[in-house]
Amino acid sequence: MKKFFLLFSLIASAFIARSQTIDTTQQIISTPSPKKDWSKLDLSTRANDHFMVQYGVDGWPSLPDSINTSGFSRHFNAYLMIDKPFKTSPKFSIAFGIGIGSSNIFFSNTYINLKSNTPTLPFTNVSEDNHFNKFKLSTAYLEVPLELRFVTNPAQPDKGFKVALGLKGGLLLSAHTKGKDFIDSSGRSVYDPKYISKEYEKKFINNTRFALTGRIGFGHISLDGSYQVSSFLKSGTGPTINPYSVGITLSGL
Repeated sequence: MKKFFLLFSLIASAFIARSQTIDTTQQIISTPSPKKDWSKLDLSTRANDHFMVQYGVDGWPSLPDSINTSGFSRHFNAYLMIDKPFKTSPKFSIAFGIGIGSSNIFFSNTYINLKSNTPTLPFTNVSEDNHFNKFKLSTAYLEVPLELRFVTNPAQPDKGFKVALGLKGGLLLSAHTKGKDFIDSSGRSVYDPKYISKEYEKKFINNTRFALTGRIGFGHISLDGSYQVSSFLKSGTGPTINPYSVGITLSGL
């Protein structure tokens, strides 16, 4: 009998010890990992795209046959930004700033008469007349961009994946056409091939513009795109034109 109780006691002790081990293991497994306390991380001086430079292609979609764009139409933008991370989730932040946006749209066999007194802006086909061999319409805006940003590495955004969606508003600063090398219908220069003519006028172009924007990239380099929801020209002065752009953003600071 004593041997039986002794054996029972040993088995019971082993079972209790095993049960305690299992419970402890289960508690360890089921215990959630502690949530990172972002309040202890200083993000006030982090580098997160406080300065952005953008360069890329511009386009005018759905144009009438009378408007012939061609060549490498392009933009150049530069912005200074303030970045404000969310306190509860600093992977997200709101950024806003100010900068300059410019666009250069190139045309083929087309003359745009910005100084015209007509109610609509003339786009004239000049393929059979004397015309400029190279011709473009340039605009510049004072812009205020706004972005909702996401980064995978809040402490070092310049070393992680990033996405930004936003919008920007712009105020027209200047608009002009630039023609270079005035040629005849056979392609011979009428003047010196380096001859340049510029005409400045803003009356046909909307004084403000609003565009939707987006960026996706890694570190200091992102692919960017924008679509202007407001018309490029004032109402009644020509076709509805909603410019778009695709390019590369280089960012830092």
